[in-house]
Amino acid sequence: MFKCFHMGFMFELLPDKNCGLCSRLAGFRCENRKKFPDQYNAPVPSFGLQDAQLLIVGLAPGLKGANFSGRPFTGDYAGELLYATLLAFGFAKGKYAAHKNDGLELVDAKITNAVKCVPPENKPTGEEIKACRSFLKREIEAMPKLKVILSLGLVSHNAVIVATGHKQSAFKFAHGARHNLGGGVTLIDSYHCSRYNTNTGRLTPEMFNDVFKLIGEDIAA
Repeated sequence: MFKCFHMGFMFELLPDKNCGLCSRLAGFRCENRKKFPDQYNAPVPSFGLQDAQLLIVGLAPGLKGANFSGRPFTGDYAGELLYATLLAFGFAKGKYAAHKNDGLELVDAKITNAVKCVPPENKPTGEEIKACRSFLKREIEAMPKLKVILSLGLVSHNAVIVATGHKQSAFKFAHGARHNLGGGVTLIDSYHCSRYNTNTGRLTPEMFNDVFKLIGEDIAA
């Protein structure tokens, strides 16, 4: 289990590789280890810098993306758009090659998921999101320079709101919306950069770029 020391306290930031908090996810993980024994198939750790000013929060690992590669948004279409945009805006350097040993590095940024294990059909239940919330909460608390959280999708948005001690009803999700979470931290919403959203035009590269322009403004402020 990955741990982090911050201000004298020790935080557990990632479930054990055989985490049993969610029986359905544990069972699905076991099935995938049998089907794909050479893949990662475990709770996916965050990627990036602990002292970053930007934290990006997705939904959960994709079956053949992060669940296979062991790095968030790596190996599926969502990662192609996300990492291309991070590179374009200076939040990453190197080259994205869809595997965790591609040498890509994040710059002043960190990426994680609201749910650490891959769920069937990419749909975690409310109880599974709740069970994983403590890890997200500790991740946020362990980032001393955090200024902006980017939530990719409604599930991520709600998870961040609750993890930071707020009521969901007070913060409505909307693409491009800014929310003041207090303590100098701003939450910015975006539609998820999934293939479905981009294929349907719900999220275009231009719309995603506009969100990152907002992020740049808030970090520079």
